[in-house]
Amino acid sequence: MFGQVFDIAIIGGGITGTAIARDAAGRGLTAYLCEQGDLAAGSSSATTKLVHGALDHLAGFKFGALREALIEREILARAAPHLVRPFRLVLPHHGRQWPRWALGLGLFAADHIGRSSLPASRRIALDGEESDNALMAHFDVAFAYSDCLADDARLVILNAIDAHTRGASINPRVRCVVAERDGGRWRLSLESVLTGERYTVISEILVNAAGASAGAVLDHVIHTERRIPVRLTKHSHIVARRRAGEGGAYALPNADGRIVYALPYERGFTLIGPAVNHYEGDPGAARVEPREVAYLLDVAGQYLELPPDVADIVWQFAAVRAVPEHDHGGEYAIVADTPAHLAPLMSVFGGTLTTHRRVAERVLDRIGRLRPVGAAWTATAQLPGGNLPSDGVGGLARALRRAYPFIGEALAGRLAAAYGTRAHAILSGTRAIADLGVGFGGDLTAAEVRFLKNEEWATTATDVLWRRSKLGLTLPAGEVAALERWMAAGLQRAPAVA
Repeated sequence: MFGQVFDIAIIGGGITGTAIARDAAGRGLTAYLCEQGDLAAGSSSATTKLVHGALDHLAGFKFGALREALIEREILARAAPHLVRPFRLVLPHHGRQWPRWALGLGLFAADHIGRSSLPASRRIALDGEESDNALMAHFDVAFAYSDCLADDARLVILNAIDAHTRGASINPRVRCVVAERDGGRWRLSLESVLTGERYTVISEILVNAAGASAGAVLDHVIHTERRIPVRLTKHSHIVARRRAGEGGAYALPNADGRIVYALPYERGFTLIGPAVNHYEGDPGAARVEPREVAYLLDVAGQYLELPPDVADIVWQFAAVRAVPEHDHGGEYAIVADTPAHLAPLMSVFGGTLTTHRRVAERVLDRIGRLRPVGAAWTATAQLPGGNLPSDGVGGLARALRRAYPFIGEALAGRLAAAYGTRAHAILSGTRAIADLGVGFGGDLTAAEVRFLKNEEWATTATDVLWRRSKLGLTLPAGEVAALERWMAAGLQRAPAVA
Protein backbone atom coordinates (compact mmCIF):
# COMPACT_ATOMS: atom_id res chain seq x y z
CA MET A 1 0.00 0.00 0.00
CA PHE A 2 2.88 2.38 0.79
CA GLY A 3 3.88 4.32 -2.31
CA GLN A 4 0.68 3.41 -4.11
CA VAL A 5 -1.49 6.15 -5.55
CA PHE A 6 -5.15 5.18 -5.21
CA ASP A 7 -7.76 6.27 -7.70
CA ILE A 8 -10.18 7.07 -4.89
CA ALA A 9 -9.95 7.48 -1.12
CA ILE A 10 -13.09 7.37 1.03
CA ILE A 11 -13.51 8.78 4.53
CA GLY A 12 -16.29 6.92 6.34
CA GLY A 13 -17.02 3.26 6.93
CA GLY A 14 -20.80 3.32 7.16
CA ILE A 15 -23.29 2.03 4.62
CA THR A 16 -22.58 4.83 2.12
CA GLY A 17 -18.79 4.70 2.32
CA THR A 18 -18.55 0.92 2.02
CA ALA A 19 -21.06 0.89 -0.86
CA ILE A 20 -18.94 3.49 -2.69
CA ALA A 21 -15.79 1.42 -2.12
CA ARG A 22 -17.56 -1.67 -3.42
CA ASP A 23 -18.90 0.05 -6.54
CA ALA A 24 -15.55 1.73 -7.26
CA ALA A 25 -13.59 -1.52 -6.94
CA GLY A 26 -16.07 -3.27 -9.22
CA ARG A 27 -15.61 -0.54 -11.84
CA GLY A 28 -11.86 -1.07 -11.94
CA LEU A 29 -10.73 1.73 -9.61
CA THR A 30 -8.22 1.26 -6.82
CA ALA A 31 -9.98 2.29 -3.63
CA TYR A 32 -8.86 3.07 -0.08
CA LEU A 33 -11.38 3.43 2.76
CA CYS A 34 -10.67 4.59 6.31
CA GLU A 35 -13.00 4.74 9.29
CA GLN A 36 -11.95 6.05 12.69
CA GLY A 37 -14.14 3.50 14.52
CA ASP A 38 -15.55 0.12 13.67
CA LEU A 39 -17.42 -0.38 10.43
CA ALA A 40 -21.08 0.60 10.92
CA ALA A 41 -20.29 2.01 14.36
CA GLY A 42 -22.37 5.14 13.74
CA SER A 43 -25.82 5.71 12.31
CA SER A 44 -25.55 2.79 9.88
CA SER A 45 -26.16 0.33 12.73
CA ALA A 46 -28.88 2.44 14.35
CA THR A 47 -31.65 2.59 11.76
CA THR A 48 -35.26 1.45 12.04
CA LYS A 49 -34.19 -1.58 9.93
CA LEU A 50 -36.89 -0.88 7.33
CA VAL A 51 -36.33 -1.08 3.59
CA HIS A 52 -37.99 1.30 2.53
CA GLY A 53 -40.97 2.66 4.47
CA ALA A 54 -43.69 3.49 1.94
CA LEU A 55 -45.72 5.51 4.42
CA ASP A 56 -42.95 8.05 4.95
CA HIS A 57 -42.93 8.84 1.22
CA LEU A 58 -46.70 8.80 0.81
CA ALA A 59 -47.24 11.25 3.66
CA GLY A 60 -45.15 13.86 1.84
CA PHE A 61 -46.36 12.91 -1.67
CA LYS A 62 -42.73 12.12 -2.59
CA PHE A 63 -43.57 9.81 -5.45
CA GLY A 64 -40.16 10.10 -7.14
CA ALA A 65 -38.43 9.07 -3.93
CA LEU A 66 -41.02 6.31 -3.46
CA ARG A 67 -40.34 4.86 -6.89
CA GLU A 68 -36.58 4.92 -6.31
CA ALA A 69 -37.03 3.26 -2.92
CA LEU A 70 -39.23 0.50 -4.35
CA ILE A 71 -36.67 -0.24 -7.06
CA GLU A 72 -33.86 -0.34 -4.51
CA ARG A 73 -35.87 -2.59 -2.21
CA GLU A 74 -36.15 -5.16 -4.98
CA ILE A 75 -32.44 -4.93 -5.77
CA LEU A 76 -31.39 -5.35 -2.13
CA ALA A 77 -33.76 -8.25 -1.54
CA ARG A 78 -32.18 -10.09 -4.48
CA ALA A 79 -28.62 -9.14 -3.50
CA ALA A 80 -28.85 -10.30 0.13
CA PRO A 81 -32.02 -12.34 0.69
CA HIS A 82 -30.70 -13.61 4.03
CA LEU A 83 -30.46 -10.05 5.39
CA VAL A 84 -33.29 -8.26 3.56
CA ARG A 85 -36.54 -10.11 4.11
CA PRO A 86 -40.14 -9.38 3.17
CA PHE A 87 -42.47 -8.54 6.02
CA ARG A 88 -46.15 -7.74 6.33
CA LEU A 89 -46.97 -4.58 8.27
CA VAL A 90 -50.36 -3.68 9.71
CA LEU A 91 -51.50 -0.05 9.77
CA PRO A 92 -54.52 0.35 12.09
CA HIS A 93 -57.02 2.95 10.97
CA HIS A 94 -58.82 5.52 13.06
CA GLY A 95 -60.72 8.75 12.46
CA ARG A 96 -57.74 11.10 12.90
CA GLN A 97 -55.98 9.67 9.85
CA TRP A 98 -56.60 10.07 6.18
CA PRO A 99 -60.00 8.74 5.05
CA ARG A 100 -59.95 5.00 4.41
CA TRP A 101 -60.38 5.47 0.69
CA ALA A 102 -57.41 7.87 0.51
CA LEU A 103 -55.15 5.58 2.51
CA GLY A 104 -56.15 2.61 0.39
CA LEU A 105 -55.51 4.59 -2.79
CA GLY A 106 -52.08 5.68 -1.55
CA LEU A 107 -51.02 2.12 -0.74
CA PHE A 108 -52.40 0.98 -4.10
CA ALA A 109 -50.18 3.57 -5.77
CA ALA A 110 -47.19 2.33 -3.77
CA ASP A 111 -47.88 -1.20 -5.00
CA HIS A 112 -47.82 -0.10 -8.64
CA ILE A 113 -45.28 2.75 -8.86
CA GLY A 114 -42.43 0.25 -8.74
CA ARG A 115 -42.22 -3.32 -9.99
CA SER A 116 -42.76 -5.03 -6.66
CA SER A 117 -42.53 -8.78 -6.16
CA LEU A 118 -44.18 -8.53 -2.72
CA PRO A 119 -47.87 -9.11 -1.96
CA ALA A 120 -50.10 -6.13 -2.63
CA SER A 121 -51.63 -4.08 0.15
CA ARG A 122 -55.19 -4.71 1.23
CA ARG A 123 -57.77 -3.64 3.75
CA ILE A 124 -58.29 -6.17 6.54
CA ALA A 125 -60.67 -6.74 9.43
CA LEU A 126 -58.99 -7.27 12.79
CA ASP A 127 -61.68 -9.47 14.36
CA GLY A 128 -59.74 -12.71 13.99
CA GLU A 129 -58.27 -12.29 10.53
CA GLU A 130 -54.83 -11.48 11.92
CA SER A 131 -53.86 -14.28 14.31
CA ASP A 132 -50.97 -12.26 15.76
CA ASN A 133 -53.07 -9.14 16.31
CA ALA A 134 -51.71 -7.28 19.35
CA LEU A 135 -53.85 -4.16 18.87
CA MET A 136 -56.49 -2.86 21.22
CA ALA A 137 -59.90 -4.38 20.69
CA HIS A 138 -61.55 -1.17 19.46
CA PHE A 139 -59.42 -1.19 16.30
CA ASP A 140 -61.53 -3.16 13.86
CA VAL A 141 -60.14 -2.10 10.47
CA ALA A 142 -56.55 -1.88 9.27
CA PHE A 143 -54.48 -1.93 6.10
CA ALA A 144 -51.81 -4.56 5.56
CA TYR A 145 -48.92 -3.75 3.26
CA SER A 146 -45.54 -5.24 2.39
CA ASP A 147 -42.06 -3.97 3.10
CA CYS A 148 -38.70 -5.46 4.02
CA LEU A 149 -36.75 -5.60 7.26
CA ALA A 150 -32.96 -5.70 7.09
CA ASP A 151 -29.92 -6.21 9.28
CA ASP A 152 -28.38 -2.79 8.70
CA ALA A 153 -24.94 -3.34 10.26
CA ARG A 154 -24.41 -6.63 8.46
CA LEU A 155 -25.24 -4.96 5.14
CA VAL A 156 -22.35 -2.59 5.83
CA ILE A 157 -20.05 -5.53 6.54
CA LEU A 158 -21.08 -7.30 3.33
CA ASN A 159 -20.41 -4.20 1.25
CA ALA A 160 -16.96 -3.96 2.85
CA ILE A 161 -16.24 -7.65 2.25
CA ASP A 162 -17.26 -7.43 -1.40
CA ALA A 163 -15.18 -4.27 -1.85
CA HIS A 164 -12.17 -5.98 -0.26
CA THR A 165 -12.62 -9.09 -2.41
CA ARG A 166 -12.55 -6.85 -5.48
CA GLY A 167 -9.30 -5.20 -4.40
CA ALA A 168 -10.31 -2.28 -2.17
CA SER A 169 -8.28 -1.53 0.96
CA ILE A 170 -10.69 -1.41 3.92
CA ASN A 171 -9.25 0.15 7.09
CA PRO A 172 -11.43 0.46 10.19
CA ARG A 173 -9.99 2.20 13.25
CA VAL A 174 -7.84 4.45 11.09
CA ARG A 175 -8.45 8.17 11.54
CA CYS A 176 -7.88 10.71 8.80
CA VAL A 177 -6.18 13.56 10.67
CA VAL A 178 -5.94 15.89 7.71
CA ALA A 179 -6.58 15.70 3.96
CA GLU A 180 -5.07 18.33 1.70
CA ARG A 181 -4.78 18.92 -1.99
CA ASP A 182 -1.35 18.59 -3.55
CA GLY A 183 -2.12 19.81 -7.04
CA GLY A 184 -4.02 17.07 -8.84
CA ARG A 185 -3.84 14.63 -5.92
CA TRP A 186 -5.00 14.30 -2.34
CA ARG A 187 -2.57 13.63 0.50
CA LEU A 188 -4.23 11.96 3.51
CA SER A 189 -2.42 11.95 6.84
CA LEU A 190 -3.69 8.93 8.75
CA GLU A 191 -3.34 7.55 12.26
CA SER A 192 -4.12 4.08 13.60
CA VAL A 193 -6.52 4.34 16.53
CA LEU A 194 -5.18 1.04 17.90
CA THR A 195 -1.42 1.59 17.67
CA GLY A 196 -0.92 5.32 17.08
CA GLU A 197 1.07 4.57 13.92
CA ARG A 198 0.98 7.39 11.38
CA TYR A 199 1.27 7.14 7.62
CA THR A 200 0.23 8.84 4.40
CA VAL A 201 -2.03 7.76 1.55
CA ILE A 202 -2.21 9.48 -1.84
CA SER A 203 -5.31 9.44 -4.04
CA GLU A 204 -6.57 11.10 -7.18
CA ILE A 205 -10.10 11.68 -5.83
CA LEU A 206 -11.44 12.07 -2.29
CA VAL A 207 -14.95 11.13 -1.18
CA ASN A 208 -16.28 12.45 2.12
CA ALA A 209 -18.84 9.83 3.21
CA ALA A 210 -18.64 10.44 6.95
CA GLY A 211 -22.40 10.41 7.46
CA ALA A 212 -23.66 12.87 10.05
CA SER A 213 -20.06 14.03 10.56
CA ALA A 214 -19.56 14.93 6.88
CA GLY A 215 -19.86 18.64 7.63
CA ALA A 216 -17.33 18.40 10.46
CA VAL A 217 -14.93 16.52 8.18
CA LEU A 218 -15.14 19.35 5.65
CA ASP A 219 -14.43 21.92 8.36
CA HIS A 220 -11.80 20.19 10.46
CA VAL A 221 -10.13 17.51 8.30
CA ILE A 222 -10.27 18.73 4.72
CA HIS A 223 -10.30 22.45 5.61
CA THR A 224 -12.16 23.33 2.44
CA GLU A 225 -13.07 26.97 1.91
CA ARG A 226 -16.50 25.96 0.74
CA ARG A 227 -18.97 25.92 3.64
CA ILE A 228 -22.03 23.69 3.43
CA PRO A 229 -24.47 24.35 6.29
CA VAL A 230 -26.24 21.18 7.35
CA ARG A 231 -29.20 20.38 9.53
CA LEU A 232 -29.09 17.40 11.85
CA THR A 233 -31.97 15.20 12.98
CA LYS A 234 -31.81 12.53 15.65
CA HIS A 235 -33.78 9.29 15.24
CA SER A 236 -34.22 7.46 18.56
CA HIS A 237 -35.34 3.86 19.11
CA ILE A 238 -36.00 1.49 21.97
CA VAL A 239 -35.90 -2.32 22.13
CA ALA A 240 -38.23 -3.99 24.62
CA ARG A 241 -39.02 -7.54 25.64
CA ARG A 242 -41.84 -8.86 23.52
CA ARG A 243 -45.15 -9.18 25.34
CA ALA A 244 -47.43 -12.20 25.05
CA GLY A 245 -49.47 -12.17 21.87
CA GLU A 246 -47.07 -9.94 19.97
CA GLY A 247 -45.21 -11.01 16.87
CA GLY A 248 -46.55 -8.89 14.05
CA ALA A 249 -45.18 -5.67 12.61
CA TYR A 250 -47.16 -2.45 13.04
CA ALA A 251 -47.06 1.08 11.63
CA LEU A 252 -48.56 3.39 14.25
CA PRO A 253 -49.54 6.92 13.11
CA ASN A 254 -49.25 9.61 15.77
CA ALA A 255 -51.14 12.91 16.03
CA ASP A 256 -47.96 14.83 15.12
CA GLY A 257 -48.07 13.28 11.64
CA ARG A 258 -45.16 10.89 12.22
CA ILE A 259 -45.17 7.10 11.98
CA VAL A 260 -43.76 5.01 14.82
CA TYR A 261 -43.03 1.37 13.97
CA ALA A 262 -43.33 -1.60 16.31
CA LEU A 263 -41.34 -4.39 14.68
CA PRO A 264 -40.33 -7.90 15.73
CA TYR A 265 -36.62 -7.81 16.52
CA GLU A 266 -34.24 -10.71 16.97
CA ARG A 267 -35.60 -13.49 19.17
CA GLY A 268 -38.12 -12.27 21.71
CA PHE A 269 -37.89 -8.49 21.34
CA THR A 270 -39.78 -5.59 19.78
CA LEU A 271 -38.12 -2.56 18.17
CA ILE A 272 -40.08 0.68 18.56
CA GLY A 273 -39.17 3.91 16.78
CA PRO A 274 -38.21 6.36 15.62
CA ALA A 275 -38.71 9.49 17.66
CA VAL A 276 -37.38 12.24 15.40
CA ASN A 277 -36.04 15.53 16.73
CA HIS A 278 -33.78 18.36 15.66
CA TYR A 279 -30.23 17.83 16.92
CA GLU A 280 -27.23 20.02 17.63
CA GLY A 281 -23.80 18.90 18.73
CA ASP A 282 -21.47 15.99 18.11
CA PRO A 283 -23.32 13.19 16.23
CA GLY A 284 -21.17 10.62 18.02
CA ALA A 285 -22.49 11.82 21.38
CA ALA A 286 -26.18 11.43 20.52
CA ARG A 287 -28.17 9.51 23.12
CA VAL A 288 -31.82 8.60 23.57
CA GLU A 289 -33.40 11.04 26.02
CA PRO A 290 -36.07 10.19 28.61
CA ARG A 291 -38.61 12.39 26.79
CA GLU A 292 -38.05 10.36 23.61
CA VAL A 293 -38.55 7.11 25.49
CA ALA A 294 -41.77 8.52 26.93
CA TYR A 295 -42.90 9.57 23.43
CA LEU A 296 -42.35 6.09 21.97
CA LEU A 297 -44.04 4.35 24.88
CA ASP A 298 -46.98 6.76 24.59
CA VAL A 299 -47.51 6.03 20.89
CA ALA A 300 -47.26 2.29 21.50
CA GLY A 301 -49.73 2.66 24.36
CA GLN A 302 -52.28 4.26 22.04
CA TYR A 303 -52.48 1.09 19.96
CA LEU A 304 -51.12 -2.06 21.62
CA GLU A 305 -53.27 -4.06 24.01
CA LEU A 306 -50.22 -4.89 26.15
CA PRO A 307 -47.74 -2.08 25.46
CA PRO A 308 -44.24 -2.24 26.94
CA ASP A 309 -43.24 -0.08 29.85
CA VAL A 310 -39.89 1.29 30.96
CA ALA A 311 -39.03 -1.90 32.81
CA ASP A 312 -39.32 -3.89 29.58
CA ILE A 313 -36.68 -1.84 27.74
CA VAL A 314 -33.40 -3.71 27.27
CA TRP A 315 -31.62 -1.42 24.82
CA GLN A 316 -31.94 2.00 23.22
CA PHE A 317 -30.03 3.69 20.41
CA ALA A 318 -30.04 6.90 18.40
CA ALA A 319 -28.89 7.77 14.89
CA VAL A 320 -28.11 11.25 13.58
CA ARG A 321 -28.67 12.18 9.96
CA ALA A 322 -27.36 15.27 8.15
CA VAL A 323 -28.65 16.95 4.99
CA PRO A 324 -27.66 20.34 3.53
CA GLU A 325 -29.80 23.27 4.69
CA HIS A 326 -30.49 24.29 1.11
CA ASP A 327 -31.85 20.85 0.28
CA HIS A 328 -35.61 20.91 0.81
CA GLY A 329 -36.93 17.46 1.57
CA GLY A 330 -34.41 15.36 -0.32
CA GLU A 331 -33.12 12.19 1.30
CA TYR A 332 -29.56 12.73 0.16
CA ALA A 333 -27.30 15.16 -1.66
CA ILE A 334 -23.99 14.71 -3.48
CA VAL A 335 -21.93 17.89 -3.48
CA ALA A 336 -18.99 18.08 -5.91
CA ASP A 337 -16.00 20.38 -5.45
CA THR A 338 -13.97 20.19 -8.66
CA PRO A 339 -11.72 23.25 -9.09
CA ALA A 340 -9.78 23.42 -12.33
CA HIS A 341 -6.43 21.62 -12.20
CA LEU A 342 -7.01 20.47 -8.61
CA ALA A 343 -7.98 17.09 -7.18
CA PRO A 344 -11.76 16.53 -7.05
CA LEU A 345 -13.76 16.18 -3.84
CA MET A 346 -17.18 14.57 -3.49
CA SER A 347 -19.19 14.93 -0.28
CA VAL A 348 -22.30 12.86 0.46
CA PHE A 349 -24.97 14.09 2.85
CA GLY A 350 -27.94 12.05 4.01
CA GLY A 351 -28.95 8.81 2.39
CA THR A 352 -30.80 5.88 3.90
CA LEU A 353 -30.41 2.16 4.32
CA THR A 354 -32.70 1.76 1.31
CA THR A 355 -30.90 4.10 -1.07
CA HIS A 356 -27.24 3.42 -0.20
CA ARG A 357 -26.53 1.42 -3.36
CA ARG A 358 -28.08 4.06 -5.59
CA VAL A 359 -26.18 6.86 -3.82
CA ALA A 360 -22.90 5.00 -4.39
CA GLU A 361 -23.80 4.45 -8.04
CA ARG A 362 -24.49 8.15 -8.52
CA VAL A 363 -21.19 9.10 -6.88
CA LEU A 364 -19.31 6.82 -9.28
CA ASP A 365 -21.29 8.16 -12.22
CA ARG A 366 -20.25 11.70 -11.20
CA ILE A 367 -16.64 10.55 -10.99
CA GLY A 368 -17.09 9.09 -14.47
CA ARG A 369 -17.51 12.63 -15.78
CA LEU A 370 -13.99 13.41 -14.58
CA ARG A 371 -12.09 10.26 -15.56
CA PRO A 372 -12.79 6.88 -17.17
CA VAL A 373 -14.58 4.35 -14.97
CA GLY A 374 -16.24 1.04 -15.69
CA ALA A 375 -19.95 0.56 -16.24
CA ALA A 376 -22.46 0.45 -13.38
CA TRP A 377 -22.85 -3.13 -12.15
CA THR A 378 -24.25 -3.38 -8.62
CA ALA A 379 -27.93 -3.46 -9.63
CA THR A 380 -27.62 -7.09 -10.72
CA ALA A 381 -24.90 -8.36 -8.38
CA GLN A 382 -25.34 -10.39 -5.22
CA LEU A 383 -23.63 -9.59 -1.96
CA PRO A 384 -21.44 -12.23 -0.29
CA GLY A 385 -23.51 -15.11 1.09
CA GLY A 386 -26.59 -14.09 -0.87
CA ASN A 387 -26.66 -17.03 -3.31
CA LEU A 388 -29.22 -18.96 -1.27
CA PRO A 389 -30.95 -22.17 -2.38
CA SER A 390 -34.39 -21.87 -3.88
CA ASP A 391 -36.05 -22.48 -0.51
CA GLY A 392 -34.24 -19.54 1.06
CA VAL A 393 -32.84 -19.16 4.57
CA GLY A 394 -34.92 -22.05 5.89
CA GLY A 395 -33.54 -24.35 3.21
CA LEU A 396 -29.99 -23.26 3.96
CA ALA A 397 -30.51 -23.88 7.69
CA ARG A 398 -31.75 -27.40 6.94
CA ALA A 399 -28.73 -27.99 4.69
CA LEU A 400 -26.43 -26.91 7.54
CA ARG A 401 -28.15 -29.37 9.89
CA ARG A 402 -27.65 -32.18 7.39
CA ALA A 403 -23.98 -31.34 6.86
CA TYR A 404 -23.28 -30.67 10.57
CA PRO A 405 -25.88 -32.70 12.50
CA PHE A 406 -24.35 -31.79 15.88
CA ILE A 407 -25.51 -28.15 15.69
CA GLY A 408 -28.98 -27.37 16.97
CA GLU A 409 -31.85 -25.95 14.98
CA ALA A 410 -31.53 -22.52 16.60
CA LEU A 411 -27.82 -22.18 15.79
CA ALA A 412 -28.32 -23.39 12.22
CA GLY A 413 -31.08 -20.84 11.72
CA ARG A 414 -29.09 -17.98 13.19
CA LEU A 415 -25.96 -18.74 11.16
CA ALA A 416 -27.97 -19.05 7.96
CA ALA A 417 -29.78 -15.77 8.59
CA ALA A 418 -26.61 -13.86 9.51
CA TYR A 419 -24.07 -15.22 7.04
CA GLY A 420 -26.03 -16.85 4.23
CA THR A 421 -23.90 -19.37 2.38
CA ARG A 422 -20.78 -18.00 4.11
CA ALA A 423 -21.92 -19.91 7.22
CA HIS A 424 -20.19 -23.00 5.83
CA ALA A 425 -16.83 -21.28 6.36
CA ILE A 426 -17.49 -21.13 10.12
CA LEU A 427 -18.39 -24.82 10.37
CA SER A 428 -16.04 -26.30 7.77
CA GLY A 429 -13.89 -29.15 9.09
CA THR A 430 -15.85 -29.64 12.32
CA ARG A 431 -17.26 -33.04 13.29
CA ALA A 432 -18.56 -32.34 16.79
CA ILE A 433 -19.74 -29.38 18.82
CA ALA A 434 -16.43 -29.40 20.71
CA ASP A 435 -14.64 -28.58 17.45
CA LEU A 436 -16.28 -25.13 17.52
CA GLY A 437 -14.19 -24.24 20.55
CA VAL A 438 -15.05 -22.48 23.77
CA GLY A 439 -18.60 -21.20 24.19
CA PHE A 440 -19.37 -17.66 25.31
CA GLY A 441 -22.98 -18.11 26.32
CA GLY A 442 -25.99 -18.59 24.12
CA ASP A 443 -24.78 -20.33 20.98
CA LEU A 444 -21.73 -18.11 20.31
CA THR A 445 -18.52 -20.12 19.93
CA ALA A 446 -14.85 -19.43 19.39
CA ALA A 447 -15.13 -20.63 15.79
CA GLU A 448 -17.63 -17.89 14.96
CA VAL A 449 -15.71 -15.20 16.83
CA ARG A 450 -12.47 -16.21 15.09
CA PHE A 451 -14.28 -15.97 11.76
CA LEU A 452 -15.50 -12.47 12.63
CA LYS A 453 -11.98 -11.38 13.60
CA ASN A 454 -10.30 -12.85 10.53
CA GLU A 455 -12.95 -12.15 7.91
CA GLU A 456 -15.04 -9.23 9.17
CA TRP A 457 -12.64 -6.85 10.95
CA ALA A 458 -14.08 -7.48 14.45
CA THR A 459 -11.69 -6.36 17.20
CA THR A 460 -13.75 -6.09 20.39
CA ALA A 461 -16.64 -7.86 22.08
CA THR A 462 -18.84 -4.87 21.17
CA ASP A 463 -18.04 -5.41 17.49
CA VAL A 464 -19.17 -9.02 17.77
CA LEU A 465 -22.18 -8.62 20.05
CA TRP A 466 -23.77 -5.39 18.79
CA ARG A 467 -22.79 -4.99 15.12
CA ARG A 468 -21.87 -8.39 13.61
CA SER A 469 -24.74 -9.77 15.69
CA LYS A 470 -27.21 -8.63 18.34
CA LEU A 471 -26.26 -11.35 20.81
CA GLY A 472 -25.52 -8.60 23.32
CA LEU A 473 -29.26 -8.50 24.00
CA THR A 474 -29.10 -11.86 25.77
CA LEU A 475 -25.49 -12.55 26.77
CA PRO A 476 -24.84 -12.19 30.54
CA ALA A 477 -22.25 -9.64 31.68
CA GLY A 478 -19.85 -12.35 32.81
CA GLU A 479 -19.85 -13.97 29.39
CA VAL A 480 -19.30 -10.59 27.73
CA ALA A 481 -16.25 -10.02 29.91
CA ALA A 482 -14.92 -13.49 29.08
CA LEU A 483 -15.34 -12.81 25.37
CA GLU A 484 -13.54 -9.48 25.68
CA ARG A 485 -10.59 -11.14 27.47
CA TRP A 486 -10.44 -13.94 24.90
CA MET A 487 -10.43 -11.50 21.99
CA ALA A 488 -7.79 -9.28 23.58
CA ALA A 489 -5.52 -12.27 24.25
CA GLY A 490 -5.76 -13.50 20.67
CA LEU A 491 -5.64 -10.15 18.90
CA GLN A 492 -1.99 -10.41 17.88
CA ARG A 493 -2.28 -14.07 16.89
CA ALA A 494 -5.28 -13.67 14.58
CA PRO A 495 -4.83 -10.67 12.28
CA ALA A 496 -7.96 -9.37 10.59
CA VAL A 497 -8.36 -8.81 6.89
CA ALA A 498 -6.40 -5.85 5.54
